[in-house]
Parts: sequence; C-alpha cells; structure tokens
Amino acid sequence: MCGFVGIFDPHGEAPVDWALLSRMNRTQTHRGPDGEGTYRAPGIGLGYTRLAIIDLDTGAQPMFNEDRSVVVVYNGEIYNFRDLRSELRGRGHRFDTASDTEVIVHAWEEWGEACVTRLRGMFAFALWDARQRILFLARDRIGIKPLHYAVLPDGALVFASELKALLAHPGLPRRIEPLAIEDYLAYGYVPDPRSIYRDVAKLRPGHWLAWRVGAAAPREQRYWQLRFAARPQLGAAQAADELRERLDEAVALRMIADVPLGAFLSGGIDSSAIVAMMRRRSATPPDTCAIGFEESDHDESRFAKELALTWGTRHHVGHARSRDLEVIERLPGVYDEPFADSSAIPTMQLCALARQVVKVALSGDGGDELFAGYRRYRWHLYEERVRELLPAAIRRPLFGVLGGLYPKLDWAPQPLRLKATLCELALDSADAYCQSVSITSDAVRRRLYAPELRRELQGYDAAQVIRAQWRETEGQHPLDQAQYADIMTYLPGDILTKVDRASMAHSLEVRVPFLDHPLIEWAASLPPELRLNARGSKRVLRSALERDLPAAVLRRRKMGFAVPLAAWLRGPLLGPVRQALAEPAFAQSGLLDARAVERLIQEHQRGGSDHSRTIWALYMFAGFLGRAHGCESPSPDHCQVGAEAAVEAKEPRA
Repeated sequence: MCGFVGIFDPHGEAPVDWALLSRMNRTQTHRGPDGEGTYRAPGIGLGYTRLAIIDLDTGAQPMFNEDRSVVVVYNGEIYNFRDLRSELRGRGHRFDTASDTEVIVHAWEEWGEACVTRLRGMFAFALWDARQRILFLARDRIGIKPLHYAVLPDGALVFASELKALLAHPGLPRRIEPLAIEDYLAYGYVPDPRSIYRDVAKLRPGHWLAWRVGAAAPREQRYWQLRFAARPQLGAAQAADELRERLDEAVALRMIADVPLGAFLSGGIDSSAIVAMMRRRSATPPDTCAIGFEESDHDESRFAKELALTWGTRHHVGHARSRDLEVIERLPGVYDEPFADSSAIPTMQLCALARQVVKVALSGDGGDELFAGYRRYRWHLYEERVRELLPAAIRRPLFGVLGGLYPKLDWAPQPLRLKATLCELALDSADAYCQSVSITSDAVRRRLYAPELRRELQGYDAAQVIRAQWRETEGQHPLDQAQYADIMTYLPGDILTKVDRASMAHSLEVRVPFLDHPLIEWAASLPPELRLNARGSKRVLRSALERDLPAAVLRRRKMGFAVPLAAWLRGPLLGPVRQALAEPAFAQSGLLDARAVERLIQEHQRGGSDHSRTIWALYMFAGFLGRAHGCESPSPDHCQVGAEAAVEAKEPRA
C-alpha cells in the first residue's frame, strides 16, 4: 500500500525537476510513512511513499524487471499474486522479491495492456516501459484505489494517488469546474471521471490510460464492465451455500499480511459476516474496532460489543461527538475536493482507533450495493410498479400536482413523508432514482446558485450522471439498474473515497472482501428476488450466514453509519457553520446566493424542514474554498491560486 506521483513529457525529452517531483511526493507521506523513492529518466519521473504490508524487507518501489527497462509504482494489493508469480515463472520470468508489486512488472511484459484483466485485488499503478516508450496507468475494477491526472498547459501529464499532490505542481490550473458543483450539491461528492477542477480528471474504475511518446494524446480504454444477467435455474439454497464459500475465500485472501491485521465491526450484517469468516480462519482472536455515538438512536456499538464477546475478539471502542471539532476541521484537507458524507467523521475516528492496534483492517463495505441492502431499492421497485400501471401522460401531471400540493413534513413519521415519493412518481425512472439518492433537491439547488454559476452550467443537471448508468442497463430489471448505478457511482465516488482517504490519513490499509471482483460478478448473476423480496433485503446473504451469525443480527434493521447531523446543526455545529460560511473565500465566491443560504439555515433551525445534508455540504464546500482557494473570488473563470502559495499551503499539512 502506498501513494504515488508522476510527471510525463509525451515528447520524451524534457528533464523532470527532481525537487518538484519530491515535493509532490511528500504531500502523500501519510499514505506511506515507511519509505519513499523516486525514478527519473528523460521525459519521465515517478515517486512513491510506502506503507509496508507484504515483503517488508525487499518490497520497496519503484520496482523493476530484470534489465530495468520496465518500472512501476503502485498502490494496492494483488491478492492472487502467488498464483500469478508461479505462472509467470513457468513462462521464464525471474523474480527477485516476494512482493505482489513485482508481479505487475512481469505481467506487463507477458500480456501487455491485458495484464490488468489477470489482477485480482485493489490497485492503481503507473508503469513506464522504456523500450516501448509508453506510460501505462490503470485502476482496479471497482475504484477502491484512487488515481488523479491532468494534462498541463505545456502538454505534460501529471498524475497522483491524491489530488493534493497535483496541487503541489505550479503549472496546474486551478479553475473550478461548474458542473462539479452541480454534481457535488446533488450527490455530496464529485462523481468520476470529473473532479472539482476543470483541468483534473479521475481515471475511471475498470479503465486504463496509455500514452506513447510522440502520440498527440493518451488512449483510455475500459477493460471491465459489470453485467447483470440472472441465472434463473440457481435455487435459493444453492445460492446461499455458494455465497458462503465465495465470501470465505475472499476473506481468506485478504488475510494475507506480514503485519497486524484486524477488522471493523459495526454490529450490522456486513461487517459481522467478515468478522465471522475471519474468526473461522484465524487461530487467534482478531482485533475488532467500533465507533459509538452518544445519541442512542444512532449507536450500534452495543451490538458490536455483544458480537465481540460471542466471538472472543479483542474489541476496541471509540466515540464520535459533535464537540470533536478537530476531526471536522481536518476533513477538507483529507479529502482535497468537497466531500459531504458526514459519516466521514466517525470513519476518521474509526481509522485512528484501528491504527493504534493494527496496520490492516477488513471492512464490510460493498455488501449493501451487491445484495440490495438500502431501503431506497424497495421504494424504487414500488415506484416502478406504479409507472408500469399508469401511462406517462397520466402519471406525470397527476403526481406532479400532488407532489406540489403535498407539504414537506420532515418532522413527521416516515409514512407521512410522501412529498418526495409523489414528486418522483411524476418523473421517469432514472430521474426519479437520481432524486432518491440526492442530498439536495433540484429546486433547492437552483435556489442556491448565483446567476453567474447558473450561466456556467448551461442547462446541465446532475441527473445526467444517473441517466448514463441507466442507458448501460437499458431493458434490465429495475433492481439491476439501481444497483448498477450505485456500484458505478456512489460506491467509488462516496463509500470507497471516504474510506480510502480516512484510512490513508492514518496510514491504515483497509481491505474490502465483498468487492472481490469474482464475487461481484457472481452476485450480479443472482435473480433479483434472491437479493430483495417481500421478506426483506439481502435475502441470499442472510441465508448464507445463518450458521455464522446470531438470529438477532440477521433480523435487525439496518441503522447505517450516520451521525445525528440534523441535531448537531441546530446545536453545537451551528456556530462553526455560520463562521465558515461568512469567510471571504465562500461568501465572496460569486458561486452561491448568500441570502438563499441564510434562508436555508433559518428553515432548518426552526425545525420544520431538515436541510442538514445540504447545510453540511455547504460547510464542507466552504472548508474546501478556504483551504485550497484562500482568495476572495474563487469563481469558475478566475479563481487561480499562485503556484508558490499553493505549495506553501499544502506541504506543511501533508
């Protein structure tokens, strides 16, 4: 596990500034405090920082082939590296280390661009082939590991694990992307491949990018795409048995490490499944970690404690509190671009707790996306039935009027909060699903935008992100479409980003067994009714775990890992929020309407409306502007931070 950076001249001539490369590299020391290194040749420079997990003695990077014509820097874990090493040795390749990194070098020599299809794990890497004079960048199938890149005005390509490393380059333009603001306020994150900056992109999950010296531009290609194709002949009992075997194998592969290893344990079904499999495989009780809340309706830690006692794990518990402002103030610097998932707070605290006892932790992330664990899937299927029954010509005006008339009862019990559902029924399927996953409605977003930002958007709306996923699954079951959209957008953009940055900020590696790509492909082959039916969600997963988990865990309703944000923003966080929104970088940005923002806060304070997620998003956006753009007017057209100021602002905090 590590962080890496690179500078590439597609003309193959310009010498790379070693001091600049090193400065970019040092911004990511938190990703790899155990070592660092650089490689330079005409037109290419690579840097890395290492978090030593496997082959502690000889696994340093950059790593080369036998004649040093191929070099790689890499972030992640290749779980099938032992099998690949045996196969490649049989084909005549010589290995000098016991590291999984060296497998990538020889896999490239043997299979070229197709090497990524042979890798099983989480990874992002940059490889330079001096003979072919080609740079090759790749990212894992699901996007567990990040990779940012930008083509500079002088034609050079810069790339890095985290955005902060690119910002240390004086030649990087820092123009804010207006479309990213629309996406961010809709979803709470900036979906791939876009970033908050107009000139920076994220390499999309399941893609590679190659640039040969002399070529006018890089080539980007998708090497993996998830397909939902149900096997109706697969029975429930057979599916449950097969799932248990596959999950057990995925966990076993992720227990390979030369350092202390443990797990996150929330008390929910997904993390409990991972710990149960670990306990079966481990001769000694693993370390488990959980975060609790003072507010009982958000606190799952008591369930985690009961499971830890049952399994005899060495259990560690921390607590998330609204008064922990130090953690909140760190978030903009950890995530680099605006990120509004408030569960980043307990995730940061969980990772800090885990790092005190282990260097690697297994997580249950991905279980909800694979096995339909979110409540919104059930509501989506209900809405789809209505759409099937009523022609659009009747449905749109009918529910449009009803949705407009029905009051927004955020304070009322869940069955009475029908406004969003009525409004969604007036929309087509993709647009309705976009509304269900959005943190801010279309109407509120339009209210918040300043005239300049509205002009810059030129009619763009965030629903285009979901529509693109719907087109890729056209004609498939509604549940398949919703899950596919989440796996392609929410999972890499929110969940995996949240965990990667929070864990790496504490030099902790997190592994996600549910996101083993053979397991993902198998789950996508299940009939929809084995994922979600009248009896509830995650049906096949619950059946698979009946021998491993207590019945109370299997029956308990999902709580999620959310902070009591609405209450915090009416109480202890209100002052810090108002202060941040009054700072010049936000208040004078020309991007948002200050009066509309104030009205939103007042409506939330009065208690009739819950605008907590939108206010939190604005708070995190203000933190981003203040940290990265300490200027009075960071508008889409003219916000540029001076290169020297950018490095000074970033480097001491790395």
